[in-house]
Amino acid sequence: MEQRQYKTVGKSVRKKDSMQLLLGKPVYTQDVVPDNALVVKILRSPHPNAIVREINTTAARKVPDVVGIYTWEDVPQTRFAIAGQTYPEPSPYDRLIIDRHVRFVGDVVAIIAAETEQAAEKAKKLIKVKYDLLEPVLDFRKAKDNATLVHPEEDWFPPCQVGGDNKRNLVASGQEEHGDVDGVMASCDIVLDRTYHTKAFNQAMMETFRTYTDMDRYGRLHVVSSTQIVFHARRILSRALGIPKSRIRVEKPRIGGGFGAKQTAVCEVYPAFVTLKTGRPAMLIYTREESQIAGSPRHEMEIRVRLGASKDGKIRVLDLYTLSNSGAYGEHGPTTVGLSGHKSIPLYTGSLEAFRFGYDVVYTNLQAAGAYRGYGATQGIFALETTVNELAEQLGMDPTVLRDRNMVKEGMVMPAYYGEVANACALDRCMAHCRDMFGWEEKYPVRDMGNGKVRCAGVAMAMQGSCISSLDVGSATVKLSDDGTYNLIIGAADMGTGCDTILAQMVAECMDCSVEDVAVFGADTDVSPYDSGSYASSTTYITGKAVEKASTDLKKQICTIGAQMMGCTEEEVVFESTRVRRVNTDQTVSLQDISYKAQLFNDQVAQATATHTSPVSPPPYMVGMVEIELDKLTGLVTILDFMAVVDCGIPINPALSRIQTEGGLVQGIGHTLMENVTYDAKGRPMESSFMQYKLPTRLDMGKLRVEFEHSYEPTGPFGAKSIGEIVINTPAPAIAHAIYRATGVWHRELPITPEKVAMTKPE
Repeated sequence: MEQRQYKTVGKSVRKKDSMQLLLGKPVYTQDVVPDNALVVKILRSPHPNAIVREINTTAARKVPDVVGIYTWEDVPQTRFAIAGQTYPEPSPYDRLIIDRHVRFVGDVVAIIAAETEQAAEKAKKLIKVKYDLLEPVLDFRKAKDNATLVHPEEDWFPPCQVGGDNKRNLVASGQEEHGDVDGVMASCDIVLDRTYHTKAFNQAMMETFRTYTDMDRYGRLHVVSSTQIVFHARRILSRALGIPKSRIRVEKPRIGGGFGAKQTAVCEVYPAFVTLKTGRPAMLIYTREESQIAGSPRHEMEIRVRLGASKDGKIRVLDLYTLSNSGAYGEHGPTTVGLSGHKSIPLYTGSLEAFRFGYDVVYTNLQAAGAYRGYGATQGIFALETTVNELAEQLGMDPTVLRDRNMVKEGMVMPAYYGEVANACALDRCMAHCRDMFGWEEKYPVRDMGNGKVRCAGVAMAMQGSCISSLDVGSATVKLSDDGTYNLIIGAADMGTGCDTILAQMVAECMDCSVEDVAVFGADTDVSPYDSGSYASSTTYITGKAVEKASTDLKKQICTIGAQMMGCTEEEVVFESTRVRRVNTDQTVSLQDISYKAQLFNDQVAQATATHTSPVSPPPYMVGMVEIELDKLTGLVTILDFMAVVDCGIPINPALSRIQTEGGLVQGIGHTLMENVTYDAKGRPMESSFMQYKLPTRLDMGKLRVEFEHSYEPTGPFGAKSIGEIVINTPAPAIAHAIYRATGVWHRELPITPEKVAMTKPE
């Protein structure tokens, strides 16, 4: 394993924007836009499936300060997708800016633009709409081949063939198989056949969706948005609005949280349309209710797991089928579903003889789903890991020992993970480390605490990816500034993850300087080099490698200029932190002098841009163990201790890695125990605010402990892999396991609320 000591990489450097955030400086979208922008509001459908027969805006237009009201008759009729994915998008083109056919409670019926929020809200209430109601499809288990079509239109278009068919309510469909699944299953001593259900959890980021638009001094559409995907957003707007990408500039300020929600262009097109219509600046800010009912939550999934094993605990065969609910539109539907199998089955590469993975992604008349941290792996790992825990309980075997016998280990080929090799895999060491630090031997047994309360523990392991292999592109520009410091220009979006800081650390490591000597700018489609965006856990792994390559190139260019200044060849000089030195002499030139020379009678640029992609996506790995106290009378589950050990290769910034892990654990615990999405009989979301949608607080977390096991990934920058998504994946199966230990009941639907725990008895 190749490892070396670094000066900056591997150190817990303070985030570059920490003081601005701490002091409340204007850094977010709403902070940096002018006050004279038109207020944009959206009238939304109260019905899950209907045709707008008639819409009367006469009274609304008479409201003082109302500038414009736009309906389906005013918008372009070109269908598009709002998923932030690389072209050609795997998500179908199934949206219009405003469609006469509304497909979920919350779908857009009209856009209102006014001078004030009060005028916009008043006008919205005065718009009169008559609907022809249609039968909705609300149960995703009945959607496939249903007589009611969510998308009956003839211009529905799939840019990629992913098994979708709008005449069958299918967004995507597929199956793959390795080995003789049925034959091996028939020869197994034990076969478990279990079905799991996970809900459409909301990202609940602090900053809701919001976008500001205006026309710049060259007559181009200028978009300032809280987005993870500036380049994809530009392409989406171009198609939706029918204007060339060259006439659109998209930039993002500081993002107040995304977690994948802002990998979807949820709101950008509406103020952009208003600006094109009026020529005036426009601002749309989603309320919390809008973010809850018309955002881009996690895909609801039902996952059937068939597991075949020998009586000595060898997991021989796995058969997974995932049914995914994409909701009214198909964004991210074809891609999230793949991770439910591809990021769960390979965990058991060590023993697996055969596997099958099939899936269907269906349309329903519910809120459209999107990207959320974990991106389908979260659902699949909950299902498979819970089944493995049940196997261990049936065999009377310690579940950590069972995993030791079956898990993927370094050097193994993973057929269920596109045939990739686990070049850097410390999963076995993560398990041993976690078992030791957690005190597994003492906490695993069920302990009666008296007064109806019991304590016990559960375990799970997980994997994710570090990019979308053979697809994602990251780029970076590093340039020498006038005073001998550096500028780093990126297209990746820091959404609180600290990527600006991490990438600056890489520049500092390469250029042997302080992180304070690296100024970071991003992301802006007019200035930044192309980057797919901040998603798929790819920023550190992909963009980081581009930063490393650009820094290496810049160092060579600095040496070339320095050699010219000293009248020698490039081979005779070496780069030394703040200067270039001629070998075997005392002759040097400073970086500051080189930067001046770069501006005077010079044809050698002192900046470098590099692009990187990867044919592989090396997985990070993780083990999580939880201790709970369960009150059998009330069903309340209290988290006492959660121990996580993560293999993310070499952590670039351990403090930020730890924070990422803790945040992911909190979200996973929330999904497992309290967050819920339910609908009434008419398809209306019931949890439209944080009063109903219960989120965990720090008081719900107990003790969170995070440790790292290092591996060295040869294809990553400085040996790094990703960490952003994997950390959300172990709480659900680990907690479900602990609840079984306490109650004798396997809960196969999330969330596992106190009433479910209290009212469900062992079979």
